[in-house]
Amino acid sequence: MNKPIVRFAPSPTGYLHIGGARTALFNWLYAKKNGGKFLLRIEDTDLERSKSEYIDQITDALSWLGFDWNDNVILQSKNKSRHEEVVNHMIQAGTAYRCFLSKEELDALRKESEKKKELFRVPKTYRDYSLEQHQALIDEGKSFTVRLKIPDGITEFTDLVYGTIKVNNKELDDFIIARSDGSPTYNFVVAIDDSDMNISHVIRGDDHLANTPKQILVYKALGLTLPTFAHLPMILGSDKKRLSKRHAATNVQEYKEKGFTATAMINYLSLLGWNPDSDQEIFNINELVGAFNFSQVQKKPATFDEKKLLWVSGQQMAQIEVSTVIKEIEILDSSWGVNQDSKYKNDVIALVKDRSKTLNDIIEVSDVFFKEDISHNEEMSKKILDDSSIQIITDLHEALNIEDNWRKDTLESIFDNLMTQHELGLGKLIKPVRFALTGLGYGPGIFDMIILLGKDRCLNRLSKAVKL
Repeated sequence: MNKPIVRFAPSPTGYLHIGGARTALFNWLYAKKNGGKFLLRIEDTDLERSKSEYIDQITDALSWLGFDWNDNVILQSKNKSRHEEVVNHMIQAGTAYRCFLSKEELDALRKESEKKKELFRVPKTYRDYSLEQHQALIDEGKSFTVRLKIPDGITEFTDLVYGTIKVNNKELDDFIIARSDGSPTYNFVVAIDDSDMNISHVIRGDDHLANTPKQILVYKALGLTLPTFAHLPMILGSDKKRLSKRHAATNVQEYKEKGFTATAMINYLSLLGWNPDSDQEIFNINELVGAFNFSQVQKKPATFDEKKLLWVSGQQMAQIEVSTVIKEIEILDSSWGVNQDSKYKNDVIALVKDRSKTLNDIIEVSDVFFKEDISHNEEMSKKILDDSSIQIITDLHEALNIEDNWRKDTLESIFDNLMTQHELGLGKLIKPVRFALTGLGYGPGIFDMIILLGKDRCLNRLSKAVKL
């Protein structure tokens, strides 16, 4: 379809979840690829659980990811009068009816069915009552819900992921579209809002598959044009159970705070349920928009793997421009690199970013280039700085102290001599030296690092390590 209109419709009852972010991404990609619109609707009709701070958090998270929505944010609660108007219209048109069965009556009937081991069905006691009979019961003070009159036959639709789905309407009760307090129900208001917003494609998680036939019946009862549906696979944790906090952080903002870039998150989220027809796994945004296709979205549940996310993040970090990394870090940590020379900051980032997986990794490693004094973890010191390591550091200090030619080839020659002197490979030689110079067990290439730290700083840190 040309210029589709899609929507992301979260409930503001919590932070933006990883699954919600993936749903928003697939909607956004589809709209971008086809020159359509991506709309944002906040489904805030659950007044007890909906909170304004969650609305702010959801919009902030979407903005961070770069999912720019068209038009103003729509609050579902603002459509209350419209929903009530449609309910009344359907009662008058005979496509819905008032049901005066009380909760107590329904509970008793349900228990009776359970005893008989029968499938419980809501009786259609009041389905064929006239409006006058309804009014008489209302005048008696009886409360009621409003139920949709489900017609005989089959409800069928073609899903972009799951293919053709058919439901026999006999399997469905006349479901409630308005509660006894007058508030309309989810499956009813979603259909009305999607129609009013001219949504052409409803793209959402497959936990909504059971809702879709009910919503289609609302569309048909009102003579509305049906959208195309696409249901996305569930996201599971490593134990193949639904993703939750016991598996990983599920709040999108937590990944921002952990130092993941929006590009890395989008790249990884795209791989949860979508499989391009190639071996490519690292995409920039334009490549994703161009490649995305619903024919490649899987029915099989996707597994969220933080190790894979870190790998994707590391690959993205290697490709990102130094200037962009600096901007991202300064947004994440306003105190980073304060009072440092711009060229020096660029040199530090250029050196450390390709071996870093997140912005927080870069912040930690770059910190050792900005401080005059560093701290050495006591436990690591005991493990790394043994007698032989101290001798290596002492010998390196002596060699560097008399060397004025601070170049890579000179340093390589010094290390070659140390390797011969101590009968060690380069890896075992580098480990205590790196720890002495940075307090870390990882980092960029040792020679480039020593050059960038400078002679005075290196000599001071080597001396301090010997004293430890």
